Amino acid sequence: MEQIIFVVWRESIEALLVVGILYAWLRQAEVAGAMRYLWFGVGGGILFAIALAAALLGIQQFLGDVGQEIFMLLMMLVATVLIVQMVLWMREHGRHLHSHLKNETQRALEDRTFWSISILVAIAIGREGSETVIFLYGMSYAQQTAQDWLGFAGAVAVALVLAGFTYYLLQAGRRWMSWKHFFRFTEIMLLLLASSLLLSAVDRMIGLGWVPTGIDPLWDTSAVLDDTSRFGGVVSALTGYRAYPALTDVVVWLAFWAGIFGLFRLQRRQQAPVTA
Repeated sequence: MEQIIFVVWRESIEALLVVGILYAWLRQAEVAGAMRYLWFGVGGGILFAIALAAALLGIQQFLGDVGQEIFMLLMMLVATVLIVQMVLWMREHGRHLHSHLKNETQRALEDRTFWSISILVAIAIGREGSETVIFLYGMSYAQQTAQDWLGFAGAVAVALVLAGFTYYLLQAGRRWMSWKHFFRFTEIMLLLLASSLLLSAVDRMIGLGWVPTGIDPLWDTSAVLDDTSRFGGVVSALTGYRAYPALTDVVVWLAFWAGIFGLFRLQRRQQAPVTA
C-alpha cells in the first residue's frame, strides 16, 4: 500500500500544479465563461484515466494464468519506462512549466478558443491519470480480490488528501521549500520505485524461466534488514532492496542506475549552451 500512496500522491501533486496555475491565471484574467472550460478539461482527463483502467482490467479477463503473468510483467516494464521518461521530462521542462501554461492560456483567451484550455487540462490530467493507472497495474494491485479493494480505495483516498495538503504547504511556504527542491526529492523516490518495479519484472522472468538467476543468493543482509519484515518490506517495495539478491538482480540493478546516470549526463550535455 505504501507504493500506492506514494505514486498517487506524487502524480496528484503534478496534476494539482497544472490546474492550480491555470485556475489562478483565469481568475486573474476575469474572462466570463472561461473557468468552466477548465473544469471540463479536468473531467475529461479523469474519464480518460478511468477508461484506461477499465480497458486494462478487461484485457486481463481474457488471459490465462501464464498470459496474466506475462501481461503483468510487460506492464511492470512499461511502468518502469514511463517513470524514467517522466523524470527526464520534468528535469527538462519543469522550470518552464509555469510560463508555458500561462502563455498557452493567454493565447486561448485572446483568440476566444476556450476549448483549447479544456484540451490542455484534459491532456495534463489524462497523462498523470493514465500514468498512475499503469503504475498501479504494474505493481500488481490490479489483480487484488474484492476484499482488498477497500484497502486500495483507502490508500488512494489517503494519497489524495496528502497531495492536497502538500500542495497547500508548498504554496504557503515557498520561502522554505521550493517546487524545484520538491521535484528533485520525488525524482529520487520515483527512480528508486522504478528500480523496484524493474527488479520485480526480473523476478517474474526468472520464475518463467526466461533468464537465469546466476549465483543465488549472492549475499545475505537479512541480519541488517530483512525484506520479509514489515519495515524491510516497505523499503523493498519503494527501493527494490533485496536481502537475498540473485546475481541477475544485482547486474540489472547496476545496469539500471548506470543507464540513469548516463541519461542525466546526456540530458545536461544537450541543455548546455553552445559556446562559440
